[in-house]
Amino acid sequence: MSFFIDEFQADLEALPNILQKKYALMRDLDKSLQEIVRQNEQRCEQEIEDMKRGVTAGNITPDTSLTRFSDEALDEQKHSIRIADEKVALAIQAYDLVDSHIQQLDQYLKKSGEELRRERENTVATAPSQIPDGTTKSGRSESGRRGRKNRSRLGTAATSAAATEVAAMAANPTGMELDLPVDPNEPTYCLCNQVSYGEMVACDNPDCKIEWFHFGCVDLKDQPKGKWYCPDCAALRNRRKGR
Repeated sequence: MSFFIDEFQADLEALPNILQKKYALMRDLDKSLQEIVRQNEQRCEQEIEDMKRGVTAGNITPDTSLTRFSDEALDEQKHSIRIADEKVALAIQAYDLVDSHIQQLDQYLKKSGEELRRERENTVATAPSQIPDGTTKSGRSESGRRGRKNRSRLGTAATSAAATEVAAMAANPTGMELDLPVDPNEPTYCLCNQVSYGEMVACDNPDCKIEWFHFGCVDLKDQPKGKWYCPDCAALRNRRKGR
């Protein structure tokens, strides 16, 4: 994975220079095109005036099927079309170049996210189970816990998560779990009683004591559609329905 980062970074560093050259060429083509169009307009206007005078003097037959612009005027128009086509081709090349880098980055982020999720799931599976006592956790006030309910169901914004994961992979290319210190005032969530990380889902029971759960801890791979209840709240709802 670190090799991919180095290779992608090298390609990305060269991208601005490549785009700058293409844009400079497009500007030069645009200047040439404007000059040719201006000359052609003047030539055509002059030829139209000559045709009008010829018809008035009786030197030219007033038959529109026989009147045409000069070869010079037609050549200028064809040249203008060729320059316009070159500009379009350069614009498409620039777009495809940027799009290919975006696709490479998306593939890396997806693969990196999957690897990190598997590592976290393995860590949760091997860690000793912790049973919440239902009381308010240290550093997690009721108002603070309720305030998080208004956040998105993702534990962190997608861009922030992606940037954090890339930085973590670059700093730890071996993929080993690092024993980093945790702020004792950081609120904890989920059945594992750990801090917020990665993708998380909120229980739709407003009275849920935990509220937020890591995907791996509740066997989720994608964001659930519609309402979702944690195992405890789901069991409570089933018991109430069975009465």
